[in-house]
Amino acid sequence: MASLTLFMTEHCALCETVLDMLFTVPAMQGITLNTIDIALDDALVEKYGERIPVLKVGDAELGAPIDAATLQIWLQNNCQ
Repeated sequence: MASLTLFMTEHCALCETVLDMLFTVPAMQGITLNTIDIALDDALVEKYGERIPVLKVGDAELGAPIDAATLQIWLQNNCQ
């Protein structure tokens, strides 16, 4: 089973949109989702601050902007 990490922060409309999309795309079946609030770690703010939301599986990352079609394809290519 794949494990997907969503780097995000509170009060981020784009982050909430991607989180909502993750619960609706069929490719998420069987994938564990972890969320990390980058605001709690200065190194993560520096790395991802201007790119959130960012999805990560292994070395593969997908940063904003993220739409449903792109998300579905990316998940199929990186999480199956």
